[in-house]
Amino acid sequence: MPKLLVVETSPRGDSSVSRHMTRSFVADWRDAHPQGEAVVRDLAVTALPHVNAPWLAAYFTLEEKHSPEMKDALRMSDTLVAEILTADHIVIATPVYNYNVPAALKSWIDHIVRKGYTLGFDGKGLVTGKKATVLIASGGVYTEGSPIRDRNIAEQYLRLILNVIGITDVTVVAGGAAKFIDMGEETMAAFVAKHAPAIKQASSV
Repeated sequence: MPKLLVVETSPRGDSSVSRHMTRSFVADWRDAHPQGEAVVRDLAVTALPHVNAPWLAAYFTLEEKHSPEMKDALRMSDTLVAEILTADHIVIATPVYNYNVPAALKSWIDHIVRKGYTLGFDGKGLVTGKKATVLIASGGVYTEGSPIRDRNIAEQYLRLILNVIGITDVTVVAGGAAKFIDMGEETMAAFVAKHAPAIKQASSV
């Protein structure tokens, strides 16, 4: 049974463009995989702690030497890593804040890049044989030919991280110019419809 992991990031609820893109993706994925299971990790609801000194102390200690406090420090990270490892397809939906990913998504990344679990001690990714789709909603347009193409940090960063942990089959659906929805110059439905073919193609694999 195929398993989809959906990582939501935006705190804007029903006003979120990336969440509407996700809804389209999940609906198409369910059509293509009627026996599949979708697991949602909503980072606007899950208050992830930032990496701190106790977390790092546990991270750099061999597992067999973990104290109860160290196990507690890594408990959420262990859960997030398990979600990654048991998924066949991972979809990350995110807005762009100041050209990069929101802090909540960066925190999730810090928790799932784990030596011995998602990253080998030799630096090679351990999360292989999986597919990832990144759904990005941004005010600016960063596609080929854009004068601000060099500011496309969010996409580059997510591609890099996914590749580092071993996921090389990555599709990005870039929803640029999403600001026109908030400005009242385009409807949410029309915006999502423009990207529907790319979303459908990404979800059908």
